[in-house]
Amino acid sequence: MRIATIVGARPQFVKAAPVSRALRRVHSEFLIHTGQHYDDNMSAVFFRELGIPDPEFTLGIGSGQHGAQTGAMLAAIEKVLISERPDAVLVYGDTNSTLAGALAAAKLHIPVAHVEAGLRSFNRSMPEEVNRVITDHLSSWLFTPSALSAEQLRLEGITKGVHIVGDVMLDVTSEILKNISALPFLDTLRLKRGGYILATLHRAETTDDDQRLMHIIAALSNLHLPVVFPVHPRTAGRMRELGIALPPSITALPPVGYSEMLQLTLGADVVVTDSGGLQKEAYFVSTPCVTMRTETEWKETVELGWNRLCDPDRGDLLSCVSLARSSRSLSHPSIYGDGDAAGAITRILADG
Repeated sequence: MRIATIVGARPQFVKAAPVSRALRRVHSEFLIHTGQHYDDNMSAVFFRELGIPDPEFTLGIGSGQHGAQTGAMLAAIEKVLISERPDAVLVYGDTNSTLAGALAAAKLHIPVAHVEAGLRSFNRSMPEEVNRVITDHLSSWLFTPSALSAEQLRLEGITKGVHIVGDVMLDVTSEILKNISALPFLDTLRLKRGGYILATLHRAETTDDDQRLMHIIAALSNLHLPVVFPVHPRTAGRMRELGIALPPSITALPPVGYSEMLQLTLGADVVVTDSGGLQKEAYFVSTPCVTMRTETEWKETVELGWNRLCDPDRGDLLSCVSLARSSRSLSHPSIYGDGDAAGAITRILADG
């Protein structure tokens, strides 16, 4: 089978690493990089670090308003698909690149495979929620990370083509952890395991709300441990616009590679984030997480007590972090597969 894989954002590069390796043993795959994330620290570093093949097509769309960005991607992807005539298009997650790829394929009557299908926050004000819902309803293969994701699709009337394969991010995490005997990145930063809080913020609902962003930064400065804060370019830009200066208790870092981020997550006392992926990666390595949102698409982590939702406008981050620390005594079942989601996806696609 000839497969066009569409990526564009940092989380998709990581997910593509194990899947592309597995696909290319059986299928003919080519990568289309939309350029949604284009900064070296947000794009090229992941291709180098994770051994992802160079994209055969780089569209260079860049950032922009949702409609303009998605429209530009849709037009550019369509041209490639018409030229290359793949048998299937594979998309990941819930970004504008995901939606544009699925729409372009569907309009050309090319079957769509969606990796990380079935996630729902049930908050339609999130662009990611709109992207994932539409993509699922356009897809012929829906590869879900968990049984709950498959059940959510069933409740929407989607049962055909649904496969519970586990989470491809677990594939990546498991492989990296095999090769980490120590945590050298922590040594580089002179951090002690369990001696800091790891924080990330990047979602539009966080960064575009001036009061919310300033409130969260102020709350982070009052936690029981120093905070390590890899700063997303969007967040860095908003902090400059608002004149936010970080206190000494918060150490800002540029975006880091996946292995480095995994080491930071593994070594943290608690993770504080508004990211979807980091909630799950914290669960993989048994680090308690506080999610600065009122809902999450990774509901299993909340139900098991390893992830706590914290309303960013209520001012209770300190108590949320304190409660999260007790999670380490809870059971920690394997809810996202066995670390071979890429293999399962490849086999299912081979069967048609």
